[in-house]
Amino acid sequence: MPWSWRYEGANGESVTGPAETFSSQSDAESWIGLQWPELAEAGVQSVVLVENDRVEYRMSLLPPAE
Repeated sequence: MPWSWRYEGANGESVTGPAETFSSQSDAESWIGLQWPELAEAGVQSVVLVENDRVEYRMSLLPPAE
């Protein structure tokens, strides 16, 4: 089953990002681990990992508050 990322902006609205699909959750997570700095710079504030239409989890790309 294909895995992919959805991209969200500051208010949780959908924003455009790479339309990549992955054969496993591990592959998707490895990819986001490499790509998140560029996505954050482009205005993506959080990502949602989905398998088909099922949401696995949401993750912020913002640095932790100090």
